[in-house]
Amino acid sequence: MKKKLFAAAALTLALTSVFTACGGGKDIGQAAAKEAALSDAGVQESDVTRLRVSKDRDDGRTIYEIEFDVQEKEYSYDIDASDGTILSYDQEINPNYQSQQSADPASQPTASPSPAAESTAAPEAAPAAETATATPTPNAAALPSGASVSIDDAKNTALAKVPGATDQDIKIELDYDDGRACYEGDIIYNHMEYEFKIDASNGNIIEWSEEKW
Repeated sequence: MKKKLFAAAALTLALTSVFTACGGGKDIGQAAAKEAALSDAGVQESDVTRLRVSKDRDDGRTIYEIEFDVQEKEYSYDIDASDGTILSYDQEINPNYQSQQSADPASQPTASPSPAAESTAAPEAAPAAETATATPTPNAAALPSGASVSIDDAKNTALAKVPGATDQDIKIELDYDDGRACYEGDIIYNHMEYEFKIDASNGNIIEWSEEKW
């Protein structure tokens, strides 16, 4: 009789532990977790890029990991899946960020000469002076050591494999792998994450992976 009582008590304790660990099966869902992170950051979903939501386990607890960018700021949140509590938060500044405005020459204001400068300009410049002051046509910044392909060309190569993705969805940087220059990065777009590595000497994609979230 005592054995039966002990067995029943042990079973009850085990079941209680299971339900407690699982939080009674309560899960706020991906959308609610995302909203909790965006609300805490004070931004709208339309303002963010590279949004990624994934579900994971940490110390026996189910969590949602939320990552997104707002211009040069990179946000990372861990949200408790049972009640939406923010467990951790991190914000960093992307040192490689370049706004669309600064990257687009057409968006830059063009300075017009002042009337004073126009009135004092010499009517003609001597041919000899023109030859002496001529300078080479401005070119792109010098390529990094060991690279024959620019970072913009590598970026375009990666984006071409993901129709619809834009500059705002990609992160890319130069790295050296066993002394070989390569461009590494990822594209987060349309609930997919693409990771890549491009040979900086010839522009060939040497690594590519895809993961749905």
